[in-house]
Amino acid sequence: MTAGAAARALAADTPRVGVIGSGGRGRLLTSEFKEIGAQMTAVCDVYEPNLQAGLKQASTGAKPYSDYRRLLDDKAIDAVIISTPDHWHATMAIDAAQAGKDMYVEKPMCHLPGEGFRMLEAVRRHKRICQVGTQRRSGSLFLEIKNKYARPDVLGDVRLVNSWWINYQDRLSQAQLRGALDWKQWLGPAPQRPLDQSRFFNWYYYHDYSGGLLVGQAAHAIDCIQWYMNSPMPAAVTCAGGQLNLGGGEIPETASMTVEYPENYIAVFTLGYKAMRYHTHNDQMNHYHGTKARLDVAREGFALWPQSAEVKIAPSVQDAKVGSFVVATREHIRNFLDCIVSRKDPTAAVEAGLGTSISLAMAMESLRTGRRIKWDAAAKKMV
Repeated sequence: MTAGAAARALAADTPRVGVIGSGGRGRLLTSEFKEIGAQMTAVCDVYEPNLQAGLKQASTGAKPYSDYRRLLDDKAIDAVIISTPDHWHATMAIDAAQAGKDMYVEKPMCHLPGEGFRMLEAVRRHKRICQVGTQRRSGSLFLEIKNKYARPDVLGDVRLVNSWWINYQDRLSQAQLRGALDWKQWLGPAPQRPLDQSRFFNWYYYHDYSGGLLVGQAAHAIDCIQWYMNSPMPAAVTCAGGQLNLGGGEIPETASMTVEYPENYIAVFTLGYKAMRYHTHNDQMNHYHGTKARLDVAREGFALWPQSAEVKIAPSVQDAKVGSFVVATREHIRNFLDCIVSRKDPTAAVEAGLGTSISLAMAMESLRTGRRIKWDAAAKKMV
């Protein structure tokens, strides 16, 4: 079926979607896709309890799969959600593109730059729709801020962006396996090793599979910075972390990265998950320091501070929309489903996801080696 014929078929029907990886995030996305109107017709997971929980969340009659490649073989499926550990994202997205499926890929879209470029090539060659799960790019609040305030005529020259995400985490998960797990398939492209329950339940905190909350939260913050500042790629990244205070893992919960950009500014992102507990409305911020004004962008609000020598000053513009971040996810999904029909690029297209993922991969390399990592744009690699 041609892309045009597929679009016409989808326009007359609701899209049929399968989810690959039905852990907590996968089930949440399943629920949101259903709420908007998609048919969640297939669920895949290599851990039996997650598979069963995903089937309960999906549409009635959804097919179960333990091998994602069999799900991709199903010609009735139009698109897939990829919500597995990070080290699987690019491989599954490439296979999905080759199978003729559109895809919603959780952030970061890839674990390493090389696989990200292969994913980009596959998505474009097979003419697939790929939405990366950085939902700020579809959120009405963030779009309003970008269009009205994140502009040179409002802010002036921006040479520094300070960004932070502060909250509290007690320790790593102590969960135990409660059912069958295909450990070899779960490892996939990662180095082979004996079954390790801590790695399975806390994969976020091991370099082979992800980059901890440092990557998980910076994927949102750094992506928004690169979006607002029109920066496709970083120039160099330096990252430093504190001691590990979660009782295991490899990646600290307290760390900071400095990203240098060719557009003549730096962005500093700091993660601190051993601070006090915050309501999610208040736990993150991006400060754009301009020569005319400072723009503060939080999860669900913003403030524009004008230049002033006064001791007391109030923002010239500000707004807060508590609960709007949840709505941004639905707006992002709706944009993806619309693009399946229109065949237009979504708001978080594969190129944007790649640029952000490169910044994050460089931060992880810097954290591991203790070195400043440069990006060689011509060679498409870290040096």
